[in-house]
Amino acid sequence: MGRTPFVALLTLALAGCAPRATIVVASKNFTEQVVLGEILAQHIERHLNVEVDRKLNLGGTLLAHQALISGQIDLYPEYSGTALTAILKMDPMDDPDAVEEAVRREYRARWDVEWRPGLGFNNAFAMVVRCEQARRENLRTLSDAARRPVPWRLGVGYEFVQRPDGLARLQAAYGLPLDGRPVDMDLGLLYRAVQQGQVDMAAGNATDGVIEALGLCVLDDDRRHFLPYRAAVAVRAEALSTHEGLRTALAALEGRIGEDAMRRMNAAVDGGKRPVAEVAREFLATL
Repeated sequence: MGRTPFVALLTLALAGCAPRATIVVASKNFTEQVVLGEILAQHIERHLNVEVDRKLNLGGTLLAHQALISGQIDLYPEYSGTALTAILKMDPMDDPDAVEEAVRREYRARWDVEWRPGLGFNNAFAMVVRCEQARRENLRTLSDAARRPVPWRLGVGYEFVQRPDGLARLQAAYGLPLDGRPVDMDLGLLYRAVQQGQVDMAAGNATDGVIEALGLCVLDDDRRHFLPYRAAVAVRAEALSTHEGLRTALAALEGRIGEDAMRRMNAAVDGGKRPVAEVAREFLATL
């Protein structure tokens, strides 16, 4: 009986030294994803007593998804249209709500992953040209671009050519005249390639802040070709059950990141060269 206090104190000491539970937050390898990943990481750190292990700038869509379903990461931001076509290999749908419902159902059934409600913005593909060229050639829409007598030198990200919601769907809708095979490159290089005239048009993303900063313009998708790409968090159900409060923390961000806010944050990082952690921290202070 005389040893009980010592044993109790030793137990408490060991418990105090035990590492806190860790949540692994990841992102894909472009600015918006890294910013969203950092927002999620800081937000979770602020609201839960856990360590957050950041795996930001992890890689492309399939690499991030594989890391999630294999348990190497707990959550990362993804887009509904990407999940539907690139991951689930399902046919494109035009109805944003139908896309989300299909993704939510299939993620749960196939991988026990929860597709959370949207963060508040839609980041669809956007076909980008130099504003000076658009004014000179009177180009406002993709239908205008399809009537251009000179073929387009098109620049795209690596996934755009392969995805059913990418080049194939674009050409089925508009039939743009192309000067040979599109030039594929890292997403971070596309806009500079357009600005410098290495390509005439690029397949970018609607919320990329660098578009305006580089004097580029988005041609209107007048036939409403592009799929909905609502940003949301994909999170392992096991992580939600293991970490009390994680579901509530994620819910506090849902519907709170508008397209304008996302575009400004992207611009602050890409154009303003500001640290991602600082930009994320400033945004969270506004909530």
